[in-house]
Amino acid sequence: MNARRRTVLAAGAAGAAALATGCGSSDGDGDDASPTPSAPGDATGGAELARTGDIPVGGGTIFKEQKIVVTQPTEGDFKAFSAVCTHASCLVSTVSDGTINCPCHGSKFSITDAAVEAGPATRPLPAEQIGVSGGAIRLG
Repeated sequence: MNARRRTVLAAGAAGAAALATGCGSSDGDGDDASPTPSAPGDATGGAELARTGDIPVGGGTIFKEQKIVVTQPTEGDFKAFSAVCTHASCLVSTVSDGTINCPCHGSKFSITDAAVEAGPATRPLPAEQIGVSGGAIRLG
């Protein structure tokens, strides 16, 4: 192994160790068993993604930055799924006519449970955790 490669590998290992150390959280009480919520007073602990009124009944909204799609199959019933297609990892682009639609190869997923409605995808979109409270939809 040449010296340059050893330097790169050593730097990578040091960076990984720093990342692993930075992932822990401590509030100073010695009990790190439960995570600290990112929004005080919020039971779900996540940032607000949308207001419930932003998600159409029988449809959904794609949050590209978070790679999440939130749907409302029936009034007051909110679901969240990964917005990354299980076929070729493209980001889904629309929600219409009861399906979440991928632009790359035409896969369609149910807004109710993300089951495959049309291929080539063979696996549903993975579910994501959200919390709904007080008109807010939060990552959770």
